[in-house]
Amino acid sequence: MSETASAPAPTAKKPVQKTRVGVVTSDKMNKTIVVEVERRVPHPRFKKIVRKTSKFYAHDESEQAKEGDKVLIAETKPLSKLKRWSLVEVLKH
Repeated sequence: MSETASAPAPTAKKPVQKTRVGVVTSDKMNKTIVVEVERRVPHPRFKKIVRKTSKFYAHDESEQAKEGDKVLIAETKPLSKLKRWSLVEVLKH
C-alpha cells in the first residue's frame, strides 16, 4: 500500500527569547544604552546571598530610555561587536 498523504511537517520551534530587567547606566551613545542587571545568588562556599552585576549593551532605536530608567531588554541577533540585546519597554522613568 502506498500512502498518498504524507506525515505532517515538523513545525520549527522559535527559540525562547531571554529577557532581563535592569537600570540604564549610560545613554550617551547614539541608539545604544548600557543596562546594568543585578542578580542575587548564593556564594558557592559560604552560602551567603551576594549581589552580582552584569552590563549589557542594548539597541534603543527611538532613544527613549534615559539614564536611571528601569527597562526591559530582550536578546536578539548580534547587532554590532557588543550589542546582542534590544530595548522592549521602559518600565519606570
